Amino acid sequence: MRRKLHLPVLLVLFIALSSLASAVTAIEGRSAKEFVSNWPEAARSAANQMVDKYGEPDEITPTRLIWRENGPWTETIVHKDVVTHRFPKEHEDTLEQTIAYQVPPDKFDDLAEFDGSVIVARTLGTISAMCDQEAANFLALNLANDIVTDKVTVEEAREQYAEIIQGLMEGEEHPYTQGLEFDVASVEDTRFEDESVIG
Repeated sequence: MRRKLHLPVLLVLFIALSSLASAVTAIEGRSAKEFVSNWPEAARSAANQMVDKYGEPDEITPTRLIWRENGPWTETIVHKDVVTHRFPKEHEDTLEQTIAYQVPPDKFDDLAEFDGSVIVARTLGTISAMCDQEAANFLALNLANDIVTDKVTVEEAREQYAEIIQGLMEGEEHPYTQGLEFDVASVEDTRFEDESVIG
């Protein structure tokens, strides 16, 4: 009886390993631009922009291109699987970029209300923005910092975001879309390990 039970398990394991081997073979020897040639348009465009700016990624998987410590970012990921986002205008989120940043717990709700594509990981000590282009990620994080530091309200940040994106679409430049307008710490300084409550 036990031998019969082992057979399906071995078969599943064999199929999984074969799929993994096929994925690795497909990735090896191909540039990132070649690899994403059949990805959705938004993901392909973001990937090509990142390769042009930062070079080949540090890691390629079947569904992601990953750069580490590129420019101001601790990590940049282009996702093959895009997510529709309707603020401030419908687009597809595909480019996720992360920095070390410590968000006070009482600001989490404000950031979530500001933009659902701004993601805080308190334990890791990071904040990420996910959009379809790097300029929009710079903008989202600059305004997130303004919210955290009480320079603007959530409503003001959303209004500014929409206005600046509209200008960007019309060819206008804004400092908030060119880079981060605040100093970025290291993750060693922003991580939150919390405390043990079980002896």
